[in-house]
Amino acid sequence: MAKNRRTLSGPVFRWFALADFVAMIVIILTGAAVRLTGSGLGCPDWPTCFQHRISGSWSLHPLVEYANRMVTGSLIIVTVVTFVAALLRSPKRKDLVLLAGALIGGVFMDAILGAIVVYTKLNPWLVSLHMMLSLFMVVVGATLYHRSKYIYGEGARAEVRDPFFKAIARATWVLLAILLYTGTLATGSGPHAGSATGQLVAKRLPIAFSSAAWMHSVAATLFVGVVVGLLVAIWKTPVPQPVKFGVRRLLLIAIVQAAIGVIQFLTHVPVLLVGLHVAGATSLTIGVTQFNLRQTARDREPGTRREKVSNPASN
Repeated sequence: MAKNRRTLSGPVFRWFALADFVAMIVIILTGAAVRLTGSGLGCPDWPTCFQHRISGSWSLHPLVEYANRMVTGSLIIVTVVTFVAALLRSPKRKDLVLLAGALIGGVFMDAILGAIVVYTKLNPWLVSLHMMLSLFMVVVGATLYHRSKYIYGEGARAEVRDPFFKAIARATWVLLAILLYTGTLATGSGPHAGSATGQLVAKRLPIAFSSAAWMHSVAATLFVGVVVGLLVAIWKTPVPQPVKFGVRRLLLIAIVQAAIGVIQFLTHVPVLLVGLHVAGATSLTIGVTQFNLRQTARDREPGTRREKVSNPASN
């Protein structure tokens, strides 16, 4: 006799995947809050805060830093629950299990790397790696959520909408990686080290901020230029609407992000604009991910599409 076990449907699992995706975004935003409030050394020990105590004091910096650690702990719970949900999903899909498992590994790696960052007194090279890893997890989270809504596997529909634009979309990954990494170099050489007055001064990268900002601006100009060219080419080609929508949204995000970058440089990198720029980098990462995923047409999982209410007047 087969043992009875509780299972989850595809539409229900989609909500777990969405929660995991949002969790990956939250990691980045809370991490940015730590840096921009100068709370990176608010808790000099790990996993406790100060000399084996849970919290150092009720001042701002220890509270912000330890709150970020508590958020990370909560996100680990979310990723583990999502992984279990992937195992219980019926029918079980190997791709969803692997992606959910990858997010568990990513969160644990990020937590360990965060501990090393603390003990190396905010080594800027490791802080840069910390950010890149977090953005990579956003890519995995977005992919998991997308795949939870569509049918994948042997025999499933997978129609490439346009082979040429699919190849160009893949190339945007390289441009995005260069753009994001040069952005971390600008941050690592800029004024926001993550430490505050009265703390041990965090090291900065051995690169002039103006030089790092110039490299980042070149990468941003190249990225925006390629996306503009893509938009023009796609609009002159009879490609499906999802591809047009994806490149249009990607260009909008890129232009807004570039504008924030220029303004923050001209205004001497104020905290608020830096925070918006971090959020923009996250949005741009999601935009590139979704643009690539939209290059292939797939059927929706039953029950995951919002039903449109028909208008009697239009019938």
